[in-house]
Amino acid sequence: MPTGFLGMPLSLDGAALRLKDDDDVAVALRPLEAGVPVRFPDAEIVPLVTIPTGHKIALRAVAAGTLVHKYGQAIGRASAPIAPGEHVHVHNVEGVRGRGDLVEAPR
Repeated sequence: MPTGFLGMPLSLDGAALRLKDDDDVAVALRPLEAGVPVRFPDAEIVPLVTIPTGHKIALRAVAAGTLVHKYGQAIGRASAPIAPGEHVHVHNVEGVRGRGDLVEAPR
């Protein structure tokens, strides 16, 4: 299996990095073109739109209101349903850290 820094799984073409096996997202290491599959040793995801370098792509469906995980940690809560292959960014994830009005639910 191709791996990147510290053994983290790279996509087969080196275009994206999944930091933990159970993460909901991967990070684009270069622009991911809409419709061009990104293949990991254990999964394939097709970007729905072009994902910019450094941004996140959803690896699986995430329901609205559900915590989104990257590097094995919650990075926010889905503010709308997120489809596999969708660009994951501020338009569909809201921050939860440091907000007294939100209680982080265990995974």
